[in-house]
Amino acid sequence: MEFLQELNKPQLEAATHINGPMMVIAGAGSGKTRVLTYRIAHLIKNGVDPFNIISLTFTNKAAREMKTRISDIIGENEGRNIWMGTFHSIFSRILRIEAEKLNYPSNFTIYDTQDTKSLIKSIIKELGIDEKVYKVGMVYGRISGAKNNLISAVNYATNPEIQEEDKRTGKPEIGRIYKAYVQRCFRSGAMDFDDLLFNTNVLLRDFPEVLVKYQHKFKYILVDEYQDTNFSQYLIIKQLAAAHENICVVGDDAQSIYSFRGANIQNILNFQKDYPDFKIYKLEQNYRSSKTIVEAANNVIANNKEQIPKEVWTSNEEGEKIKLQRSLSDNDEGVFVANEIFNLKNNKQLSNDKFAILYRTNAQSRSFEEALRRLNLAYKIYGGQSFYQRKEIKNLLAYFRLAANNNDEEALKRVINYPARGIGKTSLDKLTIAANENSTSLWEVIKSPSKFGLKFNSGTLNKFESFYSMIRSFSVRLDSNDAYDLAKEMAKTTGILKELGGDKTPEGISRFENIQELLNGIKEFSDSDGDGDLKKLSDFLIDVALLTDADADDDSEPKVSLMTIHAAKGLEFPVVFLVGLEENLFPSQLSLNSRADLEEERRLFYVAITRAEKTLVLSYAQTRFRWGNLIQCEPSRFVDEIDAQFLEFPSKTTEPKRKAFSFDQERINFSSTGKSTSQNPNLKPVRKLKTSPPSNFESDDASLIATGMEVMHEKFGKGKVIATEGESPNKKATVFFPRVGHKQLLLRFAKVKILN
Repeated sequence: MEFLQELNKPQLEAATHINGPMMVIAGAGSGKTRVLTYRIAHLIKNGVDPFNIISLTFTNKAAREMKTRISDIIGENEGRNIWMGTFHSIFSRILRIEAEKLNYPSNFTIYDTQDTKSLIKSIIKELGIDEKVYKVGMVYGRISGAKNNLISAVNYATNPEIQEEDKRTGKPEIGRIYKAYVQRCFRSGAMDFDDLLFNTNVLLRDFPEVLVKYQHKFKYILVDEYQDTNFSQYLIIKQLAAAHENICVVGDDAQSIYSFRGANIQNILNFQKDYPDFKIYKLEQNYRSSKTIVEAANNVIANNKEQIPKEVWTSNEEGEKIKLQRSLSDNDEGVFVANEIFNLKNNKQLSNDKFAILYRTNAQSRSFEEALRRLNLAYKIYGGQSFYQRKEIKNLLAYFRLAANNNDEEALKRVINYPARGIGKTSLDKLTIAANENSTSLWEVIKSPSKFGLKFNSGTLNKFESFYSMIRSFSVRLDSNDAYDLAKEMAKTTGILKELGGDKTPEGISRFENIQELLNGIKEFSDSDGDGDLKKLSDFLIDVALLTDADADDDSEPKVSLMTIHAAKGLEFPVVFLVGLEENLFPSQLSLNSRADLEEERRLFYVAITRAEKTLVLSYAQTRFRWGNLIQCEPSRFVDEIDAQFLEFPSKTTEPKRKAFSFDQERINFSSTGKSTSQNPNLKPVRKLKTSPPSNFESDDASLIATGMEVMHEKFGKGKVIATEGESPNKKATVFFPRVGHKQLLLRFAKVKILN
């Protein structure tokens, strides 16, 4: 079998294993897809019927690539007989075959997320439940979580702990919505994505003959990215594998980063408990990255306690050091990254698609998008929309546009009932018809409906009047108010902050952060250097209109990739910029409550590092706007976990001079209710940069200080020793301090304490 000659020894051992349970721990860039592919080909070459093989992946792309590779080896006719695809596609296939047992039609409809949310919204309205309390996204997330933990609507409604939790959080009606939702789906002959897993479990649980049928059909089971499986997926796999135990799982516990979607890292960590006689194979040779990048990643992940031991290594070249960049602000960070890409493109003759900018949250893309556009560098947002194309951003910008131009009909239509104020489609249609018949603007009709022969009840007329008055109040302040002050006031007064702040799902939090980031950008615009004139909101709109008036997207043109780290998993790039490396941003402030959460953030950092092939740049800002307040940022703890020998620290050149910012005395750190922290004592304050040592500070013996050590200086705070020279008593050390840069210290005079 010539194709097996391409494999290294551990890969070959894993690919040629035939019977019994096995686990392949595949480090980043170690060729796991090749091992999976060749193992399936090897099974078929050794007489296993392709119809008896099931291979489960997490993306259709991965399934297609594997199927193509296998067909190239064993022939297309045999290759198409393998049951290979995503969990959802494979289990929907089984459900269509067995649908009548669950009283579903075989041609049942599959609802996507939008269909699901639309139905939930209708049910909430029909049941007369408060839509402001029961946000669609929150209810959807609750129902989805229940299904993935195999909790039916009946179980949900009768479980005292669940009911108590819903009452405690002020959402006692979720069980009723869940029940109605399931009934409506069933009546419509429809299943949502979660049902495909939930109902497969029901099928295998309630119909033993069906379980036996598929246990004997799927004699060989292969599961990719096993660390990303949830409880529902785990249980299906365990039941199907029970008869023959020819199960092969492939994954990397160090890349388990989807707990927010229900993924359970314990599935891979506890594989040995489920199959005590299993064989483990470790793919530890990294073919992707330089030695420097691989070793830096190893430094980081070694700090996690809960993991399967492995030693990832590479025979690739040493490679350049990892550049650590310190910028004054998040906007400066964007400018730095864009300039670096521009210079590397020209100096190394690289195309745009060789670069990736990775960040923790979608909201961070703004400063990079703006900087890339100013240098005419084409880019593409992956796993999300361009910042200014996101719905919540367009909604707030529409309010700005309407205030600046009351006759902007598209802006008016977009916001007249957002957030919901009881002006429905029927009323809007009447207004539009009247405007068209009288060749006037919608704004004029809303101003005086009776003038155009329209009759509405007093409640509707009051809503029109309230909306009209609110927009006019914004309009009259356009020329006298600072852009940021007015924008902040509009975000609050319109109810957008309250609307988005009440949704605590991951998507809702992301939308809320995006609004925060837009206001940050306006604050930066307001305070930017200029001729001293007042920066107005209308000026900002002109700036944005020019900035976002991009040419039609041409997929044939190479583009710089911008994406969250979650979206980057499985990808690789010659040059990677990992940005926003600050405490409370990465690691996220939400992850600091438990070791498990913090370890997942560290795994996310590990994934980000290992996307880079040759060049990796780590970047953080010393200051960042949050709700108009400029905060001091502390570099991420994860950067400290990389050995100094792998890092190239910031140059000693002076940072560019910038205009000093001035702020109101009151902090403007809004909670989801729109209140400042001075009014909301429950909000946790942003963690401040530690600049001074403890009061009992004592310096250590200078002769003990060596390169790579972390130290505390009496004046400059925490730092890392980059180099030492000379001998005591004239020993010198070059130390990098995050806040002040490089300092050369004569150690007999410097008061320095060794931290590690």
